[in-house]
Amino acid sequence: MSATHRLTAPAPGWTATTDVVVVGSGVAGLTVALNVRKAGLRAMVVTKAVLDEGSTRWAQGGVAAALGEGDSPEQHLDDTLVAGAGLCDEEAVRTLVTEGPDAIRRLIATGALFDRGEDGEVLLTREGGHHRRRIVHAGGDATGAEISRALVAAVHTDPGIELIEHALVLDLLTDAEGHAAGLTLHVMGEGQRDGVGAVRARAVVLATGGMGQVFSATTNPAVSTGDGVALALRAGAAVTDLEFVQFHPTVLWLGPDAEGQQPLVSEAVRGEGAHLVDADGVRFMVGQHELAELAPRDIVAKAITQRMLEQGAEHMYLDGRHFGAEMWEHRFPTILASCRAHGIDPITEPIPVAPAAHYASGGIRTDRHGRTSLPGLYACGEVACTGVHGANRLASNSLLEGLVFAEQIAEDLAARHRAGELPERTVDVDAARAARPVPLPPSEARAEVQRLMSRGVGVLRSAASMADTAAGLALLAEQAAHVAEAKPADPRVDTWEAANLLLVATALVAAAAQREETRGCHWREDFPDRDDAHWRRHLITTLAASGDPVSTPEEQ
Repeated sequence: MSATHRLTAPAPGWTATTDVVVVGSGVAGLTVALNVRKAGLRAMVVTKAVLDEGSTRWAQGGVAAALGEGDSPEQHLDDTLVAGAGLCDEEAVRTLVTEGPDAIRRLIATGALFDRGEDGEVLLTREGGHHRRRIVHAGGDATGAEISRALVAAVHTDPGIELIEHALVLDLLTDAEGHAAGLTLHVMGEGQRDGVGAVRARAVVLATGGMGQVFSATTNPAVSTGDGVALALRAGAAVTDLEFVQFHPTVLWLGPDAEGQQPLVSEAVRGEGAHLVDADGVRFMVGQHELAELAPRDIVAKAITQRMLEQGAEHMYLDGRHFGAEMWEHRFPTILASCRAHGIDPITEPIPVAPAAHYASGGIRTDRHGRTSLPGLYACGEVACTGVHGANRLASNSLLEGLVFAEQIAEDLAARHRAGELPERTVDVDAARAARPVPLPPSEARAEVQRLMSRGVGVLRSAASMADTAAGLALLAEQAAHVAEAKPADPRVDTWEAANLLLVATALVAAAAQREETRGCHWREDFPDRDDAHWRRHLITTLAASGDPVSTPEEQ
Protein backbone atom coordinates (compact mmCIF):
# COMPACT_ATOMS: atom_id res chain seq x y z
CA MET A 1 0.00 0.00 0.00
CA SER A 2 1.21 3.48 -0.80
CA ALA A 3 2.68 5.45 2.08
CA THR A 4 2.24 8.69 0.18
CA HIS A 5 -0.26 11.04 1.80
CA ARG A 6 -2.80 12.24 -0.74
CA LEU A 7 -4.80 15.43 -0.34
CA THR A 8 -7.98 14.41 -2.15
CA ALA A 9 -11.04 16.53 -2.86
CA PRO A 10 -10.22 19.48 -0.59
CA ALA A 11 -12.91 22.07 -0.02
CA PRO A 12 -12.81 25.28 -2.12
CA GLY A 13 -10.54 27.87 -0.58
CA TRP A 14 -8.38 25.25 1.16
CA THR A 15 -4.77 25.96 2.12
CA ALA A 16 -1.95 23.45 2.67
CA THR A 17 1.57 24.00 4.01
CA THR A 18 4.88 22.30 3.26
CA ASP A 19 8.59 23.09 3.02
CA VAL A 20 9.14 22.58 -0.71
CA VAL A 21 6.31 22.35 -3.22
CA VAL A 22 7.24 20.66 -6.50
CA VAL A 23 4.96 21.05 -9.52
CA GLY A 24 5.34 18.16 -11.93
CA SER A 25 5.64 14.38 -11.68
CA GLY A 26 8.23 13.63 -14.35
CA VAL A 27 11.83 12.61 -13.77
CA ALA A 28 12.84 16.14 -12.70
CA GLY A 29 10.03 16.80 -10.24
CA LEU A 30 10.14 13.41 -8.53
CA THR A 31 13.94 13.50 -8.28
CA VAL A 32 13.75 16.87 -6.51
CA ALA A 33 11.11 15.60 -4.09
CA LEU A 34 13.04 12.44 -3.23
CA ASN A 35 16.28 14.30 -2.70
CA VAL A 36 14.96 17.17 -0.55
CA ARG A 37 13.45 14.50 1.71
CA LYS A 38 16.97 13.19 2.32
CA ALA A 39 17.78 16.64 3.70
CA GLY A 40 14.91 16.40 6.17
CA LEU A 41 12.60 18.79 4.34
CA ARG A 42 8.92 18.07 3.78
CA ALA A 43 7.93 17.89 0.13
CA MET A 44 4.64 18.16 -1.69
CA VAL A 45 4.26 17.04 -5.31
CA VAL A 46 1.51 18.67 -7.34
CA THR A 47 0.59 17.01 -10.62
CA LYS A 48 -1.92 17.96 -13.27
CA ALA A 49 -3.14 14.44 -13.91
CA VAL A 50 -2.00 11.43 -11.88
CA LEU A 51 1.50 10.75 -10.64
CA ASP A 52 2.69 8.64 -13.58
CA GLU A 53 1.19 10.63 -16.46
CA GLY A 54 3.89 13.25 -17.00
CA SER A 55 5.94 13.63 -20.17
CA THR A 56 8.68 11.31 -18.88
CA ARG A 57 6.65 8.16 -19.48
CA TRP A 58 6.41 8.94 -23.21
CA ALA A 59 10.19 9.05 -23.73
CA GLN A 60 11.20 6.09 -25.88
CA GLY A 61 14.86 6.26 -26.83
CA GLY A 62 16.74 6.52 -23.55
CA VAL A 63 19.17 8.55 -21.49
CA ALA A 64 22.54 9.75 -22.75
CA ALA A 65 25.61 9.32 -20.53
CA ALA A 66 29.27 8.49 -21.11
CA LEU A 67 29.17 4.95 -19.72
CA GLY A 68 30.65 2.96 -22.61
CA GLU A 69 34.20 1.82 -23.19
CA GLY A 70 36.21 4.51 -24.95
CA ASP A 71 33.61 7.18 -24.27
CA SER A 72 34.16 10.16 -21.97
CA PRO A 73 32.28 13.16 -20.59
CA GLU A 74 34.48 15.35 -22.80
CA GLN A 75 33.25 13.59 -25.94
CA HIS A 76 29.65 13.88 -24.75
CA LEU A 77 30.28 17.59 -24.13
CA ASP A 78 31.64 18.07 -27.65
CA ASP A 79 28.59 16.45 -29.26
CA THR A 80 26.25 18.54 -27.11
CA LEU A 81 27.99 21.80 -28.00
CA VAL A 82 27.86 21.00 -31.72
CA ALA A 83 24.14 20.24 -31.57
CA GLY A 84 23.47 23.44 -29.60
CA ALA A 85 24.72 25.58 -32.51
CA GLY A 86 26.80 28.03 -30.50
CA LEU A 87 24.33 28.87 -27.74
CA CYS A 88 25.04 26.25 -25.07
CA ASP A 89 26.36 27.34 -21.69
CA GLU A 90 29.55 25.26 -21.70
CA GLU A 91 29.81 25.08 -17.91
CA ALA A 92 26.21 23.90 -17.64
CA VAL A 93 26.94 21.23 -20.25
CA ARG A 94 30.06 20.23 -18.34
CA THR A 95 27.95 19.78 -15.21
CA LEU A 96 25.53 17.63 -17.20
CA VAL A 97 28.08 15.30 -18.75
CA THR A 98 30.36 14.91 -15.71
CA GLU A 99 27.53 14.32 -13.22
CA GLY A 100 25.51 12.26 -15.71
CA PRO A 101 27.08 8.79 -15.30
CA ASP A 102 26.72 8.81 -11.51
CA ALA A 103 23.17 10.18 -11.82
CA ILE A 104 22.32 7.12 -13.96
CA ARG A 105 23.89 4.82 -11.38
CA ARG A 106 21.82 6.45 -8.63
CA LEU A 107 18.70 6.02 -10.74
CA ILE A 108 19.53 2.31 -11.09
CA ALA A 109 20.00 2.12 -7.32
CA THR A 110 16.53 3.67 -6.96
CA GLY A 111 15.12 0.73 -8.88
CA ALA A 112 15.19 1.59 -12.59
CA LEU A 113 15.79 -1.54 -14.70
CA PHE A 114 17.69 -0.78 -17.89
CA ASP A 115 18.25 -3.29 -20.69
CA ARG A 116 21.33 -5.45 -20.17
CA GLY A 117 23.29 -7.85 -22.35
CA GLU A 118 24.15 -11.47 -21.62
CA ASP A 119 27.23 -10.28 -19.73
CA GLY A 120 25.06 -8.25 -17.38
CA GLU A 121 26.35 -4.90 -18.62
CA VAL A 122 23.92 -2.09 -19.48
CA LEU A 123 23.25 -2.01 -23.22
CA LEU A 124 24.02 1.18 -25.11
CA THR A 125 22.63 2.44 -28.40
CA ARG A 126 23.29 5.49 -30.53
CA GLU A 127 21.11 8.40 -31.59
CA GLY A 128 21.38 11.53 -33.74
CA GLY A 129 24.32 13.83 -33.08
CA HIS A 130 26.19 11.28 -30.93
CA HIS A 131 29.51 9.93 -32.16
CA ARG A 132 29.40 7.11 -29.59
CA ARG A 133 26.90 4.51 -28.40
CA ARG A 134 25.96 6.14 -25.09
CA ILE A 135 22.17 5.82 -24.81
CA VAL A 136 20.91 3.54 -22.03
CA HIS A 137 17.39 2.22 -22.59
CA ALA A 138 14.71 0.10 -20.95
CA GLY A 139 12.04 -2.23 -22.30
CA GLY A 140 13.59 -1.83 -25.74
CA ASP A 141 11.85 1.48 -26.45
CA ALA A 142 9.99 2.20 -23.20
CA THR A 143 12.71 3.98 -21.23
CA GLY A 144 10.59 6.81 -19.90
CA ALA A 145 7.91 4.45 -18.67
CA GLU A 146 10.46 2.43 -16.69
CA ILE A 147 12.09 5.53 -15.16
CA SER A 148 8.67 6.85 -14.22
CA ARG A 149 7.74 3.50 -12.66
CA ALA A 150 10.88 3.42 -10.52
CA LEU A 151 10.57 7.00 -9.29
CA VAL A 152 6.84 6.74 -8.60
CA ALA A 153 7.47 3.58 -6.56
CA ALA A 154 10.15 5.38 -4.55
CA VAL A 155 7.84 8.34 -3.90
CA HIS A 156 5.05 6.04 -2.73
CA THR A 157 7.32 4.56 -0.06
CA ASP A 158 8.12 7.95 1.51
CA PRO A 159 5.44 9.16 3.96
CA GLY A 160 7.07 12.58 4.04
CA ILE A 161 6.01 13.32 0.45
CA GLU A 162 2.46 14.60 0.11
CA LEU A 163 0.68 14.43 -3.23
CA ILE A 164 -2.02 16.50 -4.87
CA GLU A 165 -3.22 14.95 -8.12
CA HIS A 166 -5.54 16.48 -10.73
CA ALA A 167 -4.30 19.96 -9.87
CA LEU A 168 -3.49 22.73 -12.33
CA VAL A 169 -0.98 25.28 -11.04
CA LEU A 170 -2.26 28.84 -11.52
CA ASP A 171 0.02 31.50 -10.07
CA LEU A 172 2.99 32.04 -7.79
CA LEU A 173 2.52 33.42 -4.29
CA THR A 174 5.20 35.78 -3.01
CA ASP A 175 5.78 37.36 0.39
CA ALA A 176 6.42 41.04 1.17
CA GLU A 177 10.10 40.60 0.21
CA GLY A 178 9.23 39.18 -3.21
CA HIS A 179 10.33 35.66 -2.25
CA ALA A 180 8.37 32.70 -3.59
CA ALA A 181 6.01 31.61 -0.85
CA GLY A 182 3.74 29.07 -2.51
CA LEU A 183 1.22 28.57 -5.28
CA THR A 184 -2.44 28.79 -6.10
CA LEU A 185 -3.98 25.68 -7.65
CA HIS A 186 -7.18 24.59 -9.31
CA VAL A 187 -7.95 21.13 -7.97
CA MET A 188 -10.47 18.80 -9.55
CA GLY A 189 -12.11 16.06 -7.51
CA GLU A 190 -13.75 12.98 -8.88
CA GLY A 191 -16.96 14.05 -10.55
CA GLN A 192 -16.87 17.59 -9.20
CA ARG A 193 -14.91 20.83 -9.34
CA ASP A 194 -13.16 21.72 -6.13
CA GLY A 195 -12.06 25.17 -7.19
CA VAL A 196 -9.00 27.16 -6.21
CA GLY A 197 -6.81 26.46 -3.21
CA ALA A 198 -3.28 27.34 -2.17
CA VAL A 199 -0.06 25.76 -0.95
CA ARG A 200 2.27 27.78 1.27
CA ALA A 201 5.93 26.77 1.05
CA ARG A 202 9.45 27.91 1.84
CA ALA A 203 10.48 27.30 -1.79
CA VAL A 204 8.77 26.44 -5.07
CA VAL A 205 10.14 24.14 -7.78
CA LEU A 206 8.54 24.13 -11.24
CA ALA A 207 9.00 20.92 -13.21
CA THR A 208 5.83 21.22 -15.28
CA GLY A 209 7.21 19.96 -18.59
CA GLY A 210 6.93 21.60 -21.96
CA MET A 211 4.53 23.52 -24.14
CA GLY A 212 4.21 21.20 -27.14
CA GLN A 213 0.43 21.61 -27.20
CA VAL A 214 0.96 25.10 -28.59
CA PHE A 215 1.13 23.35 -31.99
CA SER A 216 -1.56 21.21 -33.63
CA ALA A 217 0.64 18.16 -34.18
CA THR A 218 3.03 17.27 -31.37
CA THR A 219 4.61 14.33 -29.59
CA ASN A 220 3.66 15.93 -26.24
CA PRO A 221 0.80 14.68 -24.06
CA ALA A 222 -2.34 16.79 -23.73
CA VAL A 223 -1.17 18.19 -20.37
CA SER A 224 1.84 19.99 -21.94
CA THR A 225 0.23 23.43 -22.17
CA GLY A 226 3.10 25.66 -21.05
CA ASP A 227 1.68 26.15 -17.56
CA GLY A 228 5.05 26.66 -15.86
CA VAL A 229 6.38 29.19 -18.37
CA ALA A 230 3.09 31.10 -18.25
CA LEU A 231 3.15 31.18 -14.45
CA ALA A 232 6.75 32.38 -14.43
CA LEU A 233 6.03 35.15 -16.91
CA ARG A 234 3.01 36.35 -14.93
CA ALA A 235 5.13 36.33 -11.76
CA GLY A 236 7.81 38.50 -13.37
CA ALA A 237 10.47 35.86 -13.98
CA ALA A 238 12.71 35.87 -17.03
CA VAL A 239 12.40 33.19 -19.70
CA THR A 240 14.81 32.63 -22.55
CA ASP A 241 15.34 30.82 -25.88
CA LEU A 242 11.61 30.30 -26.46
CA GLU A 243 12.11 30.46 -30.22
CA PHE A 244 14.05 27.19 -30.20
CA VAL A 245 11.34 24.54 -30.41
CA GLN A 246 12.69 21.22 -31.57
CA PHE A 247 10.60 19.39 -34.15
CA HIS A 248 11.25 15.68 -33.99
CA PRO A 249 12.12 14.48 -37.51
CA THR A 250 10.39 11.10 -37.39
CA VAL A 251 6.83 11.20 -36.12
CA LEU A 252 4.34 8.70 -37.52
CA TRP A 253 2.35 10.52 -40.22
CA LEU A 254 -1.37 10.00 -39.66
CA GLY A 255 -2.71 12.26 -42.38
CA PRO A 256 -2.83 15.98 -43.20
CA ASP A 257 -5.52 16.74 -40.62
CA ALA A 258 -4.02 14.83 -37.69
CA GLU A 259 -4.01 16.86 -34.47
CA GLY A 260 -2.98 16.39 -30.87
CA GLN A 261 -0.39 13.93 -29.60
CA GLN A 262 1.16 11.95 -32.45
CA PRO A 263 3.08 8.64 -32.17
CA LEU A 264 6.83 9.13 -31.98
CA VAL A 265 9.23 6.89 -33.89
CA SER A 266 12.32 7.04 -31.72
CA GLU A 267 15.64 8.27 -33.00
CA ALA A 268 17.02 4.97 -31.72
CA VAL A 269 15.44 3.30 -34.76
CA ARG A 270 17.83 5.29 -36.94
CA GLY A 271 20.55 4.66 -34.38
CA GLU A 272 20.19 0.94 -35.04
CA GLY A 273 20.43 1.45 -38.82
CA ALA A 274 17.06 2.43 -40.30
CA HIS A 275 17.24 4.74 -43.33
CA LEU A 276 15.30 7.85 -44.29
CA VAL A 277 14.07 7.62 -47.88
CA ASP A 278 11.68 9.42 -50.20
CA ALA A 279 8.91 7.76 -52.21
CA ASP A 280 11.48 6.59 -54.77
CA GLY A 281 13.62 4.93 -52.11
CA VAL A 282 16.39 7.56 -52.29
CA ARG A 283 18.39 8.08 -49.05
CA PHE A 284 18.35 11.86 -49.18
CA MET A 285 20.37 12.39 -45.97
CA VAL A 286 23.46 10.81 -47.49
CA GLY A 287 25.86 13.60 -48.46
CA GLN A 288 24.03 16.26 -46.44
CA HIS A 289 25.90 15.56 -43.19
CA GLU A 290 28.76 13.31 -42.10
CA LEU A 291 26.34 11.38 -39.85
CA ALA A 292 23.64 11.08 -42.57
CA GLU A 293 20.39 9.97 -40.83
CA LEU A 294 22.11 10.45 -37.46
CA ALA A 295 22.78 14.15 -37.91
CA PRO A 296 21.43 16.41 -35.12
CA ARG A 297 17.65 16.67 -35.09
CA ASP A 298 17.40 20.19 -36.48
CA ILE A 299 19.37 19.18 -39.57
CA VAL A 300 17.30 16.05 -40.18
CA ALA A 301 13.98 17.85 -39.63
CA LYS A 302 15.00 20.58 -42.07
CA ALA A 303 16.14 18.03 -44.66
CA ILE A 304 12.85 16.13 -44.44
CA THR A 305 10.86 19.35 -44.71
CA GLN A 306 12.96 20.53 -47.65
CA ARG A 307 12.52 17.23 -49.49
CA MET A 308 8.77 17.36 -48.87
CA LEU A 309 8.62 20.88 -50.31
CA GLU A 310 10.74 19.93 -53.34
CA GLN A 311 8.58 16.90 -54.17
CA GLY A 312 5.21 18.25 -53.06
CA ALA A 313 5.01 15.32 -50.64
CA GLU A 314 3.21 15.19 -47.30
CA HIS A 315 5.76 12.90 -45.68
CA MET A 316 8.95 10.89 -46.13
CA TYR A 317 9.64 7.30 -45.09
CA LEU A 318 11.74 5.54 -42.46
CA ASP A 319 12.82 2.13 -43.75
CA GLY A 320 13.76 -0.52 -41.21
CA ARG A 321 12.55 -3.58 -43.09
CA HIS A 322 16.06 -5.02 -43.03
CA PHE A 323 15.85 -5.32 -39.21
CA GLY A 324 13.62 -8.38 -39.49
CA ALA A 325 10.75 -9.40 -37.26
CA GLU A 326 12.82 -10.50 -34.24
CA MET A 327 14.60 -7.17 -33.86
CA TRP A 328 11.40 -5.15 -34.23
CA GLU A 329 9.59 -7.32 -31.70
CA HIS A 330 12.34 -7.26 -29.06
CA ARG A 331 14.11 -3.93 -29.55
CA PHE A 332 11.17 -1.72 -30.56
CA PRO A 333 7.98 -3.40 -29.31
CA THR A 334 6.23 -0.14 -28.41
CA ILE A 335 6.87 1.47 -31.78
CA LEU A 336 5.93 -1.72 -33.62
CA ALA A 337 2.61 -1.91 -31.77
CA SER A 338 1.91 1.78 -32.35
CA CYS A 339 2.57 1.52 -36.09
CA ARG A 340 0.46 -1.60 -36.41
CA ALA A 341 -2.38 0.08 -34.52
CA HIS A 342 -2.42 2.64 -37.35
CA GLY A 343 -2.25 0.12 -40.16
CA ILE A 344 1.52 0.19 -40.79
CA ASP A 345 3.75 -2.88 -40.39
CA PRO A 346 7.42 -1.76 -40.20
CA ILE A 347 8.57 -5.34 -40.75
CA THR A 348 7.19 -5.36 -44.29
CA GLU A 349 6.85 -1.69 -45.29
CA PRO A 350 8.56 1.66 -44.66
CA ILE A 351 7.01 3.95 -42.05
CA PRO A 352 5.55 7.29 -43.25
CA VAL A 353 7.08 10.05 -41.11
CA ALA A 354 7.07 13.85 -40.89
CA PRO A 355 8.38 16.36 -38.32
CA ALA A 356 6.15 17.41 -35.41
CA ALA A 357 6.68 19.68 -32.40
CA HIS A 358 8.66 17.81 -29.79
CA TYR A 359 10.82 19.64 -27.25
CA ALA A 360 11.24 23.21 -26.04
CA SER A 361 14.94 23.98 -25.73
CA GLY A 362 14.07 27.27 -24.03
CA GLY A 363 12.10 27.99 -20.89
CA ILE A 364 12.42 29.67 -17.52
CA ARG A 365 15.94 31.06 -17.23
CA THR A 366 17.94 29.37 -14.46
CA ASP A 367 21.48 29.20 -13.17
CA ARG A 368 23.35 25.93 -12.61
CA HIS A 369 21.59 25.45 -9.27
CA GLY A 370 18.15 25.73 -10.88
CA ARG A 371 17.51 29.17 -9.40
CA THR A 372 15.36 31.54 -11.46
CA SER A 373 15.40 35.34 -11.45
CA LEU A 374 12.84 35.29 -8.60
CA PRO A 375 14.20 34.33 -5.15
CA GLY A 376 12.86 31.04 -3.89
CA LEU A 377 11.57 29.94 -7.30
CA TYR A 378 13.42 27.07 -8.98
CA ALA A 379 12.85 25.29 -12.29
CA CYS A 380 14.14 22.08 -13.87
CA GLY A 381 13.30 19.74 -16.69
CA GLU A 382 11.77 20.91 -19.95
CA VAL A 383 10.16 23.98 -18.35
CA ALA A 384 13.64 25.32 -17.54
CA CYS A 385 16.41 26.75 -19.66
CA THR A 386 19.62 25.70 -17.92
CA GLY A 387 21.78 26.56 -20.92
CA VAL A 388 22.47 22.90 -21.71
CA HIS A 389 20.57 22.66 -25.00
CA GLY A 390 21.39 25.93 -26.70
CA ALA A 391 19.60 26.28 -30.02
CA ASN A 392 18.86 22.56 -30.43
CA ARG A 393 18.75 19.67 -27.96
CA LEU A 394 21.06 16.72 -28.46
CA ALA A 395 19.06 13.49 -28.51
CA SER A 396 18.43 11.87 -25.09
CA ASN A 397 19.98 14.71 -23.11
CA SER A 398 16.57 15.72 -21.71
CA LEU A 399 16.04 12.95 -19.16
CA LEU A 400 19.66 13.32 -18.08
CA GLU A 401 19.19 17.07 -17.65
CA GLY A 402 16.11 16.42 -15.51
CA LEU A 403 18.08 14.05 -13.27
CA VAL A 404 21.25 16.11 -12.93
CA PHE A 405 19.72 19.54 -12.39
CA ALA A 406 17.01 18.20 -10.08
CA GLU A 407 19.85 16.94 -7.88
CA GLN A 408 21.52 20.35 -8.14
CA ILE A 409 18.31 22.02 -6.91
CA ALA A 410 17.96 19.58 -4.03
CA GLU A 411 21.58 20.19 -2.99
CA ASP A 412 21.02 23.95 -3.06
CA LEU A 413 17.83 23.71 -0.99
CA ALA A 414 19.53 21.40 1.50
CA ALA A 415 22.45 23.83 1.88
CA ARG A 416 20.08 26.76 2.36
CA HIS A 417 18.12 24.75 4.91
CA ARG A 418 21.28 23.96 6.90
CA ALA A 419 22.27 27.63 6.79
CA GLY A 420 18.87 28.74 8.09
CA GLU A 421 18.03 30.47 4.80
CA LEU A 422 14.66 28.77 4.27
CA PRO A 423 12.38 30.34 6.88
CA GLU A 424 8.61 29.98 6.78
CA ARG A 425 7.01 32.58 4.53
CA THR A 426 4.00 34.72 5.29
CA VAL A 427 1.59 35.58 2.50
CA ASP A 428 -2.00 36.79 2.30
CA VAL A 429 -3.45 34.19 -0.05
CA ASP A 430 -6.80 35.91 -0.54
CA ALA A 431 -5.20 39.26 -1.36
CA ALA A 432 -2.76 37.62 -3.77
CA ARG A 433 -5.56 35.87 -5.65
CA ALA A 434 -7.57 39.07 -5.96
CA ALA A 435 -4.57 41.07 -7.21
CA ARG A 436 -3.85 38.83 -10.20
CA PRO A 437 -6.86 38.56 -12.46
CA VAL A 438 -6.10 36.71 -15.70
CA PRO A 439 -8.48 37.11 -18.67
CA LEU A 440 -9.55 33.58 -19.52
CA PRO A 441 -10.39 32.93 -23.18
CA PRO A 442 -13.00 30.32 -24.02
CA SER A 443 -11.63 26.79 -24.23
CA GLU A 444 -12.10 26.84 -28.03
CA ALA A 445 -9.20 29.33 -28.22
CA ARG A 446 -6.81 26.43 -27.68
CA ALA A 447 -7.47 25.01 -31.15
CA GLU A 448 -7.16 28.44 -32.74
CA VAL A 449 -3.79 29.07 -31.05
CA GLN A 450 -2.57 25.71 -32.33
CA ARG A 451 -3.79 26.40 -35.85
CA LEU A 452 -2.11 29.83 -35.95
CA MET A 453 1.17 28.53 -34.57
CA SER A 454 1.35 25.48 -36.85
CA ARG A 455 0.68 27.59 -39.92
CA GLY A 456 3.10 30.43 -39.18
CA VAL A 457 5.75 29.38 -36.65
CA GLY A 458 6.42 25.72 -37.42
CA VAL A 459 9.56 24.12 -38.80
CA LEU A 460 9.90 26.89 -41.42
CA ARG A 461 9.22 30.52 -40.46
CA SER A 462 9.35 33.99 -42.00
CA ALA A 463 8.64 37.56 -40.98
CA ALA A 464 5.38 37.48 -42.93
CA SER A 465 4.15 34.18 -41.49
CA MET A 466 4.98 35.24 -37.94
CA ALA A 467 3.34 38.65 -38.37
CA ASP A 468 0.12 36.92 -39.38
CA THR A 469 0.39 34.62 -36.37
CA ALA A 470 1.09 37.51 -33.99
CA ALA A 471 -1.93 39.39 -35.30
CA GLY A 472 -4.16 36.37 -34.82
CA LEU A 473 -2.90 35.80 -31.28
CA ALA A 474 -3.38 39.48 -30.41
CA LEU A 475 -6.97 39.29 -31.63
CA LEU A 476 -7.60 36.26 -29.40
CA ALA A 477 -6.13 38.11 -26.41
CA GLU A 478 -8.25 41.20 -27.16
CA GLN A 479 -11.39 39.08 -27.41
CA ALA A 480 -10.57 37.37 -24.11
CA ALA A 481 -10.12 40.74 -22.39
CA HIS A 482 -13.44 42.04 -23.73
CA VAL A 483 -15.25 38.88 -22.67
CA ALA A 484 -13.66 39.07 -19.23
CA GLU A 485 -14.97 42.61 -18.75
CA ALA A 486 -18.50 41.68 -19.80
CA LYS A 487 -18.79 38.18 -18.41
CA PRO A 488 -15.71 36.41 -17.05
CA ALA A 489 -15.14 32.93 -18.44
CA ASP A 490 -15.85 30.05 -16.11
CA PRO A 491 -12.47 29.40 -14.41
CA ARG A 492 -12.12 25.78 -15.46
CA VAL A 493 -8.94 23.89 -16.22
CA ASP A 494 -9.56 24.06 -19.98
CA THR A 495 -9.96 27.85 -19.91
CA TRP A 496 -6.81 28.23 -17.81
CA GLU A 497 -4.94 26.00 -20.26
CA ALA A 498 -6.16 28.13 -23.16
CA ALA A 499 -4.91 31.25 -21.36
CA ASN A 500 -1.50 29.66 -20.76
CA LEU A 501 -1.15 28.50 -24.35
CA LEU A 502 -2.10 31.94 -25.62
CA LEU A 503 0.52 33.62 -23.42
CA VAL A 504 3.40 31.26 -24.23
CA ALA A 505 2.53 31.31 -27.94
CA THR A 506 2.63 35.11 -27.94
CA ALA A 507 5.98 35.09 -26.13
CA LEU A 508 7.41 32.48 -28.51
CA VAL A 509 6.42 34.48 -31.57
CA ALA A 510 7.86 37.69 -30.10
CA ALA A 511 11.24 35.99 -29.68
CA ALA A 512 11.19 34.14 -33.00
CA ALA A 513 10.30 37.27 -34.96
CA GLN A 514 13.21 39.14 -33.40
CA ARG A 515 15.88 36.52 -34.13
CA GLU A 516 16.72 37.34 -37.74
CA GLU A 517 18.86 34.35 -38.59
CA THR A 518 18.67 30.58 -38.95
CA ARG A 519 20.22 28.74 -36.02
CA GLY A 520 19.57 25.28 -34.64
CA CYS A 521 15.86 24.49 -34.73
CA HIS A 522 14.92 28.12 -35.53
CA TRP A 523 14.67 28.16 -39.34
CA ARG A 524 13.95 31.47 -41.08
CA GLU A 525 13.38 31.22 -44.84
CA ASP A 526 13.92 35.01 -45.08
CA PHE A 527 17.19 34.82 -43.07
CA PRO A 528 18.61 31.43 -44.13
CA ASP A 529 22.12 31.88 -42.70
CA ARG A 530 23.54 31.69 -39.20
CA ASP A 531 24.74 35.11 -38.02
CA ASP A 532 27.27 34.79 -35.20
CA ALA A 533 28.26 38.44 -35.43
CA HIS A 534 24.83 39.63 -34.26
CA TRP A 535 22.94 36.63 -32.90
CA ARG A 536 25.30 34.42 -30.95
CA ARG A 537 23.41 35.45 -27.84
CA HIS A 538 20.17 34.73 -26.06
CA LEU A 539 16.86 36.54 -26.12
CA ILE A 540 15.42 37.16 -22.65
CA THR A 541 11.65 37.53 -22.48
CA THR A 542 9.61 39.13 -19.70
CA LEU A 543 6.16 40.65 -19.46
CA ALA A 544 5.82 44.43 -19.80
CA ALA A 545 3.46 46.39 -17.54
CA SER A 546 0.88 46.10 -20.33
CA GLY A 547 1.04 42.32 -20.06
CA ASP A 548 2.70 41.94 -23.46
CA PRO A 549 5.83 39.77 -23.78
CA VAL A 550 9.01 41.72 -24.55
CA SER A 551 12.17 39.98 -25.81
CA THR A 552 15.52 41.68 -25.22
CA PRO A 553 18.87 40.41 -26.54
CA GLU A 554 21.38 39.82 -23.78
CA GLU A 555 24.56 41.86 -23.99
CA GLN A 556 27.40 40.23 -25.86
